[in-house]
Amino acid sequence: MIENKRAAALWADYLATLPASERAGLPEPEVWGFGDSPEMADELGALVKQGIKTATADLVWITEYESRPVPKAGDYSVILDGAGDPLCIIQTTEVTVTPYEDVPAEFAYDEGEGDRSLDYWRQAHWRYFSRRCADIGRKPTLTMPVICERFKMVYRPK
Repeated sequence: MIENKRAAALWADYLATLPASERAGLPEPEVWGFGDSPEMADELGALVKQGIKTATADLVWITEYESRPVPKAGDYSVILDGAGDPLCIIQTTEVTVTPYEDVPAEFAYDEGEGDRSLDYWRQAHWRYFSRRCADIGRKPTLTMPVICERFKMVYRPK
């Protein structure tokens, strides 16, 4: 059951757009916002709504620490802004796990952040992953396992 009432309402609105045959058996979405601050959730959520951001990265270590499964193709997520309001619904299309140092430039571009370069991605994500590693008592490394998730936006409120 989706605990965030506004997210649950957005999910219900999305389901209503689908034929009954497609609604049956759909997995319940995860509900979350990007990053580790309200400002980051607002900024990155806006990039998704604009169609610029079509990928995101997380650390396997974080999902393990939080007892969350690694996302898989077909999963749905209701994306929240920094105030906890739903922005849109995305569906995961591809997931790979790769060492931080091997994340490709194409993935950095699809994340849609900054100038979309691999250099920008590495700098911004090193800072972000370093904060997240500190939260769980780990040290970031060039070989830390990064979940590279691609997605498509499937619904947003009118």
